[in-house]
Amino acid sequence: MMATAVKSAGVCRNFIGGKWVESKPAKILERRNPADTDEIVARVPLSTREEMREAIAAAKAAFSAWRDTPAPVRGEVLFRAVRMMEEEKEELARLLTREEGKALKDSLGEVQRSINILEFMAGEARRLTGESFPSELPKNFCYTMKAPLGVVGAITPWNFPLCIPIWKVAPALVAGNTCVLKPAELTPLCAIRMAEIFEEAGLPGGVLNLVLGAGEEAGDELIQSKDVRAISFTGSTEVGCQIYANGARRMQKVQCEMGGKNAVVVLADADLALATESVLFGAFASTGQRCTATSRVVIEESVADEFVGRLVERAQNFKVGNGLDLGTEMGPCVDETQMNAVLKYIEIGKQEGKLMVGGHRLTAGDYDKGYYVAPTIFDHVGTQNRIAQEEIFGPVLSVIRVKNLDEAIEAANSVRYGLTSAIYTSDASSIFEFIDRIETGITHINSPTVGGEAHLPFGGMKDTGIGQREVGHVALDFYTELKTVYIDYTGRKRETSNY
Repeated sequence: MMATAVKSAGVCRNFIGGKWVESKPAKILERRNPADTDEIVARVPLSTREEMREAIAAAKAAFSAWRDTPAPVRGEVLFRAVRMMEEEKEELARLLTREEGKALKDSLGEVQRSINILEFMAGEARRLTGESFPSELPKNFCYTMKAPLGVVGAITPWNFPLCIPIWKVAPALVAGNTCVLKPAELTPLCAIRMAEIFEEAGLPGGVLNLVLGAGEEAGDELIQSKDVRAISFTGSTEVGCQIYANGARRMQKVQCEMGGKNAVVVLADADLALATESVLFGAFASTGQRCTATSRVVIEESVADEFVGRLVERAQNFKVGNGLDLGTEMGPCVDETQMNAVLKYIEIGKQEGKLMVGGHRLTAGDYDKGYYVAPTIFDHVGTQNRIAQEEIFGPVLSVIRVKNLDEAIEAANSVRYGLTSAIYTSDASSIFEFIDRIETGITHINSPTVGGEAHLPFGGMKDTGIGQREVGHVALDFYTELKTVYIDYTGRKRETSNY
């Protein structure tokens, strides 16, 4: 039986200084299941600045003891958390689907990736290595080491409510930092359960703190605090730019992962059946609500009609429904606001391209209580059209037709973002030309734009990201400072100096 920090009345609590505490404000956000709005899944307090200050103070007080805990011991706590997450994988996935809406198979995938990342980071506790160097001087030993920063803040989005908190919190803790997490107010339950798991795994009080609330108050207090040495943020480009500018003024280390407008290039020699399934999965899995979603497909004109026909036929049979129902391939939008934003872009798309399938809200029958949008495809979209340039964050795919590889790469690079990309072709020279010229931090060959592995870096170019990469062993670079050490064991004064 899973423990819970949700009280009987359904009001979630903050986790501060190792204790679950009720929030003081009267403002409560009522969070409903996006697939069935009759079900209230949580009541989320919009915590105050003072409550965030209490969490930061608790993290600051816990830092010295956690820093002095040997790194392998810190890793043991994470390994215990891994085992607990493995034991309740199915329950975590169902919790995720109820609060975020994605299909259970996608939720299970997110939970498994969270476990993989946590397991990898637990192992990194025994690999917090530096380098040793030969000195210019005799009897002088020189080396580098990674030192923790202190209190770090993590601000996470609603679309991956378990995985993204894990991939921020885990390296922060392994490196010896203490952490304050502010998850998205739309999806608090996965973050709460994650904090409970760390608590049950033996994490000392104050090392991880969780404050629920809105970015305008609780989030702003976190980024403004002089006691917070670093901020890791995932969200919109507009908010990320503000956080980065604020961090520069405060000499605060900042890492931002933001928007995406990812393209799949399909050349004439591609396996069209494979490309069809991959593009549809990339576009509509998780309801298109991920920064790595396939938003554009750039197709060579000679095979465009055939390929679009395949896409439309498959999209018409894409099973949309409650994520907990067997066989569901795509769930609802996360809430009414996000659904309306997607529908607005669809109306724009009807003026810019040719609507091939979808293009409306689903309301009949089982859809009447959820925020469902039909899988939507537009053909003959121009590279500078809004639906080809702006992040929609929903199940909308734009088809852009080109004559050759050069035009395809130009079209793929024509947006402000640069997170992920993919190409489908059997030609080796085209593959390597694409790899060399595509402006994305991640690229895939004959596989979808979505996905990644726990030991590989994650992040993008251009307006997608700024700061050091997340995930993999390089994630520790953000959460540490490099310290250079000189040990003179001559026992006497040096007669010369190299300075």
